[in-house]
This record gives sequence, C-alpha cells and structure tokens, in this order.
Amino acid sequence: MALRPQFAAVSRALALAVLASSLCAAAKQASENLSPIELVRQAVNNEVASNRESGRHFMFKDVKETAQLSQVKLIVETREATAGMLIARDGHPHSPEERKQEEARLQNYVRNPQELSKKRKQEKEDADHTMRILKALPDAFLYEADTTENGTASLGRLGHQLVRLRFRPNPAYDPPSRVEQVLTGMKGYLLVDVPEKRIAQINAVLEKDVGFGWGILGHLDRGGRFLVQQADIGDRQWEITRMELSMTGKILLVKKLSIQSSDTFSDFRPVPSDLTFAQGVELLMKAADQTTVAGKQPLDRVPAKKEPREANAEGKRPQLH
Repeated sequence: MALRPQFAAVSRALALAVLASSLCAAAKQASENLSPIELVRQAVNNEVASNRESGRHFMFKDVKETAQLSQVKLIVETREATAGMLIARDGHPHSPEERKQEEARLQNYVRNPQELSKKRKQEKEDADHTMRILKALPDAFLYEADTTENGTASLGRLGHQLVRLRFRPNPAYDPPSRVEQVLTGMKGYLLVDVPEKRIAQINAVLEKDVGFGWGILGHLDRGGRFLVQQADIGDRQWEITRMELSMTGKILLVKKLSIQSSDTFSDFRPVPSDLTFAQGVELLMKAADQTTVAGKQPLDRVPAKKEPREANAEGKRPQLH
C-alpha cells in the first residue's frame, strides 16, 4: 500500500530524528572516552582556530574591583586597537570634569597616530603571549579527571557539561622562552565544555616562586593566583567573562610587583568589524551619554577605601581565543 505524502514525510522525519539521536549519542560517547590530555588538546586547538577565524568585535562593560577602588568602564574593540572609557568610580558616576579628562585621553590617540601605533603594538604582544601560553597547556601539565558541573550564562555554555581536569607541572616540560616559564610552577584545574570542546575556566596557583632570566629579570612569589573564565555569549561566540589576578613579586630585583584585581565583563554588543579607533571613541561617548541618562551604571557597589588614584590604563580584555 502506498503511503500518502504526509505519512511519508513523517516517516522520513522520524528516521532523521533516530539518526540524529544516534549520532549525538555516538558523539557523546566519543567525548566521554577521550583521555584528559586528548580533551585538553582538542579544546586548545579549538581556541586557536577560533582566534584565527573570528573577526567579530564587541562593545562591553568591564567592572573592576581592587583593594583601593572599584571602577566601571565601557570598552569597544576596533580594527586598530581597543578603546576604553571610565564612566564610574567607587560607586559614583564621573563628574563633567572627569568626563572631559577621559575624552581628552582618548582623543590623544586619535590625533597622534604614533601613540595609537604603540598601543596597537602592545596589544599584539599581549595577545601573542596569551596565545603562546594557551598552546603550551597540553605539554606543560599532567592532567587527571576530577568532577563535572553544569555550564551557566557566564561559564561555558548554559546547561552544557563541564569537566574539571586537575593539573600539575609536567617535569619533562622545557619552556621555550620566559613567557612559558611561569607554567613550570603552576597547579590548579581547567573546566572544559565537553560538547563544544572549549575551555570554560582556568584556575591556577603558583606552588613555588618562579624566576625569569635566572631571577635577574624578576620573579613571581609562591601563592600567586589567577582565574580566567569564558562563556558562549550567543551564536556560539565565546568571550572572556571574568578574570581574577592575585600576584606579588619583583621586577629587576628592585621594583615590587603587586596585582590584586577582579574584572567582570558583561553586556556584550556586536559592533562593525571594520570600525576605526576614532569611530569606536564616538560610540563610547554616545554609549556613556545613554548610560548616564538611563541611570543604568552599577553604582550600588560598596565604595572602596579611598587611596591615591591609579593612572587610567586603557581597558583591554585578554583573549583565550
């Protein structure tokens, strides 16, 4: 008996559903059968590939907390460099005078191509160092499976299984440069989004002092810690959502190094990929005006203890990918 077209369509749909279910189950089983080091390698490869392929830029908010202050920045990525504008400090919006100072600082980059070029060069060096650290992860550590947890809106992908992998230094690893040298004294754990094969979090602590250039260039003290996490912010676009740094040490045996900060990145909005730095500055000013008018800036934080204010370093979000 010939099937009516409607029934034939249903049969095909059911067959496809069964096939899709089988493929998903097979993929899940394959993921579960991966050894910790294989899972890390695949995740790192995906981060590297994403960095090559992604040409998307965003505007977003950075809320920074330190022992001395709290501040809110609007940041925009452009084809030339990253532009950041302070809009609030210690729970209070900037005054008109402080706003003028921020605008003048940004316009200095617009009017001086050499300064903008220096900024772009520094950002590229930072990105290159981050990529070298990322590529070294599979070889620099020994991994073992620990527990699992579910992804959230700001960690991995919502509802996805995240595998926790504990790591410790690989005694056979020989860092090729001082950039990777810091990895020889670290232990901690990775969270890997299993379905996406992406790194959701790196949480590491220095278990020993780590020197650079035989200790001549400087060192980081034991007990230092850093945490970086990222998430799928939509349309399979992964971005850094949180970063914590707690490091002390010395540079050139004399200058003390002390970093205690926490950054939360949110409110990601896409911007044109061909956006110039000058256009990015204009977007920041408009967004700052809208934020002030709407009263949306997070000013309900407890004001930090008043200390001498730090120089306004340009906001730039590190990239895992």
